[in-house]
Amino acid sequence: MDLRYPVGPFKFEGTLSPEQRQVLIDQIAVTPEKMRAAVAGLSEEQLDTPYRPEGWTVRQVVHHVPDSHLNSYVRFKLALTEDHPTIRAYDENLWANTDDARTAPVEVSLDLLEALHRRWVLFLRSFDDRDFARTFNHPELGAVSVDKNVALYAWHGRHHVAHITSLRERNGW
Repeated sequence: MDLRYPVGPFKFEGTLSPEQRQVLIDQIAVTPEKMRAAVAGLSEEQLDTPYRPEGWTVRQVVHHVPDSHLNSYVRFKLALTEDHPTIRAYDENLWANTDDARTAPVEVSLDLLEALHRRWVLFLRSFDDRDFARTFNHPELGAVSVDKNVALYAWHGRHHVAHITSLRERNGW
C-alpha cells in the first residue's frame, strides 16, 4: 500500500447524480467525528509521530484538515456568489509547518472542524443542480466545478483520517 494514499488517489468521473452528491455530503458531514475518533487516546508523543516517512505528524494532519476545508468552504461560497471567480491557491506544506500547526493542541482544530462542517453541510444541502454545475478558476488546476470539489473534499477527509488510522494499525496503537 502507498502510505501517501491509504484510500487511493482522488478520482473524479464527471457530473454527479443527486444520490451521489448526498453520499459525498454525508461523508463530509461525518469527517469531524471520524477525525476525533482517529486521534482519541493518542499521547503527545504519538501525535508528534509522522504518519509516514517524510510525512507530516499526526498533529500536523489534524491541523491541516480544517485549514484546507476552510479554504474550500470559501471557494464554494465564491463559486455560488460570483461568476467563475479565480480563487487563491496556498502552499499547504508551508501552512502545515507554521508553529501553531506543529505545536497547538489538536482539540483546537477538532472543535474548529466540527463547527466548520456543521455550517458547510448546511450550505451544501441548500444547493440545487445548477449550483453544483457552477465553477471557480483554480490558478493551478483551471476550471473546477462545485460537483468536483464536493467529491474532492469528501475524499480529502477520508484520506487524512486514513493516514492516522493506518498509522495506528501499523504501530498497534
